[in-house]
Amino acid sequence: MIIEIALITIDPTQAHAFEHAVAQARDIFQTAEGCRGMRLERMIEDPAKYMLRIQWDSLEHHMVTFRNSEGFQAWRALASPFFVAAPVVEHSREVLHGF
Repeated sequence: MIIEIALITIDPTQAHAFEHAVAQARDIFQTAEGCRGMRLERMIEDPAKYMLRIQWDSLEHHMVTFRNSEGFQAWRALASPFFVAAPVVEHSREVLHGF
């Protein structure tokens, strides 16, 4: 399993509307092939920044299957109006689960 980590910056005055848009996208991710979970976290030190973490079965499920789907287009339509810059997206794989 891999984790997509998207660092998203928005106008903090739009936080409530952005969080609502991401909540609306929950069903998109829940039904996406290979998607196992998602969560949105807001940074305390900088309330304009969010971290979206999405669990995928594989990198291909995110970068190929999802990115070429109607679900991706729907996700972008919901979320992208709030972006003040392009999200920074990276992927990780757990190498140690301490406890």
